[in-house]
Amino acid sequence: MSHSLRLLLAAALLAFAGCSTIDSRIREKAAVFGQLPPAEQARIRQGIIAVGYTPDMVYMALGQPDRVRERTGPGGRETVWRYVAYHQRYEGTYPAGYRRFVYWDPRLQTYRFYYEPGYASVYSERPETYIRVAFRDGRVTVIEQTKQ
Repeated sequence: MSHSLRLLLAAALLAFAGCSTIDSRIREKAAVFGQLPPAEQARIRQGIIAVGYTPDMVYMALGQPDRVRERTGPGGRETVWRYVAYHQRYEGTYPAGYRRFVYWDPRLQTYRFYYEPGYASVYSERPETYIRVAFRDGRVTVIEQTKQ
């Protein structure tokens, strides 16, 4: 096996090792998952959460949150987990420079060149929070989801 092929294979394995799936998170929290009733286990496997869930149950269903905030209000201290999706928005086509073309001119017996403008499509990423989960005293108290 060539050196570059080994490096490519190692990079691919590292990339896949970092991916978190519901099954991998359930294996990680097997003790917690095993104590849950079958109905709750089925919901977690589907990525569904409910009020009253613990942080471990939400983690198994949805994964690691993108942002975690602490807030204190009249009802006490809350921890809020935010899950963010990134959407690409097309911004248009913009000049990206020039491309040089060289050709032989048989009439002048010399090489000639000309420049042609090059364009690139530009996209911007727009983050959007699609779910917020608030915990108080180690239990989910509020779930906010974006409706499509």
